[in-house]
Amino acid sequence: MLDISVVLDEIKAQPFREITIKTPHTGTVTFADIRQGDKVQGPQGQWKEKPGTLIATLERERNPKPIYAGEKGEISVLHTELEGRFVEAGTSLAVVRHPLTRAEVEHIILRKALYLFPAPERAKYYFTPDVDKKIRASDAHSVAVREGMELLIMSRMKREVPLHYSGPSGVIYSVYFKYNENIDAGSPLIGVCPQDQLPAIQDVIMRVQTEWTERD
Repeated sequence: MLDISVVLDEIKAQPFREITIKTPHTGTVTFADIRQGDKVQGPQGQWKEKPGTLIATLERERNPKPIYAGEKGEISVLHTELEGRFVEAGTSLAVVRHPLTRAEVEHIILRKALYLFPAPERAKYYFTPDVDKKIRASDAHSVAVREGMELLIMSRMKREVPLHYSGPSGVIYSVYFKYNENIDAGSPLIGVCPQDQLPAIQDVIMRVQTEWTERD
């Protein structure tokens, strides 16, 4: 049985993730006015319409392409030796140390603690009418699942087929898909929590919500 408190302690000991910024294609690199240790911002705005901090510009055939930070954080590595050089696609330009947000910590814990029921193929997914009605009347935690239960409808190429649950019994704790959005094969559709683990998971998530301090 997973000790969720240990997972939380491990995250507290290293409360960030490293994000490598790479070149999307070949070209000549010109870095923006940034240095190692500088703070950067990710996309902002209601729809993330404002790009993050400019890291570098990649020019190919006189066509400059700006490369921005995808998340906020601190520049922990900056490959300034590449300034003015022609590089291949996938070349690392910088590494951003991104402080984990409260929501990201919750997401990491739940991914480790829950049983993730995956999509068998790329398609759109919907709960069966009975399950959907129960979720709308209460919430996902009210739905108990068991092996072989008809749980979802898989919609692909104008074809709809029932999808039966396969995995341990429990309650739906997290839902990872949205209606009318295609989900890639292997991506989790739901996260299932065994009944006896529910109080422990709820307790740790409450601790995260009350104790976790967001970093700038």
